[in-house]
Amino acid sequence: MKATITSIELRGPFKFFALSATALKILKQLRATNYKDFKKKGVWTTHYTMTLWNTEEELKEFAHSGAHLEAMRNSGKIAKEIRTITIDAEELPDWAEAKKLLENAKVFKF
Repeated sequence: MKATITSIELRGPFKFFALSATALKILKQLRATNYKDFKKKGVWTTHYTMTLWNTEEELKEFAHSGAHLEAMRNSGKIAKEIRTITIDAEELPDWAEAKKLLENAKVFKF
């Protein structure tokens, strides 16, 4: 199985409203898939998600379509930085481990 861990640092606290609206659309898309597990957390301008998938193909199909694809295209409008990493995992890690993994993640700066 594959787990994707992502963090987003918003440009400012008021960008939370745009993030929330986008996140609702992405969650609706996620619920229509065959994902295995999902966790999210965030405070102020830093937010995290983790998603567990059966296969890398399912993960890519989700990430490169619908609301998620639209969010990726527009991420520079609300984010200063996004970090993402995909790992082999049978279950999602705890938050401490996830944050440590993000230290070696792919980084997008806007």
